Amino acid sequence: MSNEMSEIEELVSELLDGKHRALAKAITYIENNRPGYRKLVSELHQHTGNADVIGITGSPGAGKSTLVDKMANVYRDRGETVGVIAIDPSSPFSGGAVLGDRIRMASTVGDMDVFFRSMSARGTLGGLSTATTDAVKALDAFGKDKIIVETVGAGQNEVDIVKTADTVAVLVPPASGDDIQMLKAGILEIADIFVVNKADLDGADMTVKELREMIHMRNSGPSPASGHHGADALVDTEVDFPGDTDSDWETPIVETVAKKGEGIDEFLETIQQHVDWLAESGEGTRQARQRYAAEIQRLIREDVAKLVERDLKAAGGLDAKVEEVMAKESDPYTVTDELLAAIRNPAQPANTE
Repeated sequence: MSNEMSEIEELVSELLDGKHRALAKAITYIENNRPGYRKLVSELHQHTGNADVIGITGSPGAGKSTLVDKMANVYRDRGETVGVIAIDPSSPFSGGAVLGDRIRMASTVGDMDVFFRSMSARGTLGGLSTATTDAVKALDAFGKDKIIVETVGAGQNEVDIVKTADTVAVLVPPASGDDIQMLKAGILEIADIFVVNKADLDGADMTVKELREMIHMRNSGPSPASGHHGADALVDTEVDFPGDTDSDWETPIVETVAKKGEGIDEFLETIQQHVDWLAESGEGTRQARQRYAAEIQRLIREDVAKLVERDLKAAGGLDAKVEEVMAKESDPYTVTDELLAAIRNPAQPANTE
């Protein structure tokens, strides 16, 4: 154990010293849940909070990867360092990223100040996982100025990006009537910025018009949402977070042609305006509280699930419990209560008298 802790401490030290090899190794620790990864993330936590975390989501084919590539290129031209995490679909066999080997950052290949990592969604709701959040922390602690998280683009489940990013940009391709309907199902509420990419194609003007109408309807509704965190949807229980919840951020629509590099400067300026607004309004602090509350809840659920799985295995496995229910010797509620009893009523310390 001491050797393991020593290795973690050395890895943290090298990462904080700016060694890219250590950063890559740390993210591998995190993604593979290697022994000591929690200690690693805990050590890095106090060094986080300096990077701007930007989420890029939207429907497949909207041009997310091309846009992220151009964003990284412009940031580098400005002298800023960049970390990119691209969430790919999971292989049903290996659990790894199906598209993990593809070339996606063509314009920044060889630039050590652009760190790119493709990660597996691992079937997690929204295409994100605890590993993604922890990898963002590693990039932040390393000192990256901008961290971009590009999601799978699987529809309504993409709302999970709000648990990681400060600013969420939702890409919508032109003439995407079906995509607009999909946005109404949930994506609309998480967008801080809408990006109509491939704006040189037919239908772009109509898409912009439809988005404006949707934004107007949202803002004139009975309970307007305040950006992508407006409804306190991050946490599962009612938590009283201080701060003004009334938003004065009007979701802008930016048109880009990422393939040609058009509109990128305007898009990045809009992102910066949102970052500034988060700081000035206090909303950024409030959202950070929400994210930490959501993260703690998620970690509790994961750990409790592991404890229950352990106890279930010790009790003969799920099949044995199912047979008891089938034979009317028990029922699902009783089985659940029995498995959770040790957690609800932890054993008292043994009496040594």
